Amino acid sequence: MSLDPRRVLIFREVARQGSISAAARALGWTQPAVSQHLARIERDVGGPLLLRGPSGATPTEAGVALLRRADVLAAELHAAEEELAALTQLRAGRVRLTAFPSAAATLVPEAIGALAVDHPEIEVGLDEAEPPEAMAAVAAGDSDLALVFGYDGPPEAMGLLTWQPMLDEPVHLVVPPGWRGPGRRGLAALADADWIGGCVRCRSHLVACCQAAGFSPTLRHTTDDYVVVQNLVARGLGVTVLPASALAAYRHPDVRVVDLPALGRRHIGLAHRHGAEAVPATAALIDRMREVVATAERR
Repeated sequence: MSLDPRRVLIFREVARQGSISAAARALGWTQPAVSQHLARIERDVGGPLLLRGPSGATPTEAGVALLRRADVLAAELHAAEEELAALTQLRAGRVRLTAFPSAAATLVPEAIGALAVDHPEIEVGLDEAEPPEAMAAVAAGDSDLALVFGYDGPPEAMGLLTWQPMLDEPVHLVVPPGWRGPGRRGLAALADADWIGGCVRCRSHLVACCQAAGFSPTLRHTTDDYVVVQNLVARGLGVTVLPASALAAYRHPDVRVVDLPALGRRHIGLAHRHGAEAVPATAALIDRMREVVATAERR
């Protein structure tokens, strides 16, 4: 079997768009031309890759397997384009960054702003997503860098992605105004409190810390919006934990923040495909991110 890489990418576009007509529009081709390439690649693999129906086209089991490889191919081609553009056209190119919300509100704007001053020709695209989705975007070739976090170490499920640590930050207890500190009992003093949980990873960390203190927290509310979390706390509707960057992005004037080492630390870093750090535009953004982190740590 010999697969034409161009047809593999055409198949990828159809699978991602959900229909041949939508893929044809995205590619700027005619629908019959796309259909012909699909028919040829299905002949090459010896079976159907897509199931066509009134609602569109969905990958078969073989199609899902090929799509995974097609994502890798697309990511590698994008990296090749950036490297060649920097060498042959003397331009810096484009870099795509996906970041979790509190970092997108604090570290990222400073890094992109610094890059724009030094290299205005570099185009940066920013998307906001939680770590699993951000890393999936990098693995699929839809993003070059993922600014992600893990508790007490890198995030889980890194797979083949490379991890570049940026900083680690404390996780704080956030309580309503007028509440006394937990005192010598530490986290166990809040065993009877109503808790506000964040994203899935943050909730898992909160539950693990509470269980280590001898109790399971009552999660009365859940939201991954740190503004909503603090508004709930300020009105006495529960207590929560938030990392330093979330409190830097927004700090409600009517909440009390308590340092509690038992809550551990959150580790923030960049995840990318192996070799992406050599792409000029990507490398430039990584450098600016490190500069911003270094500046923040000196404050």
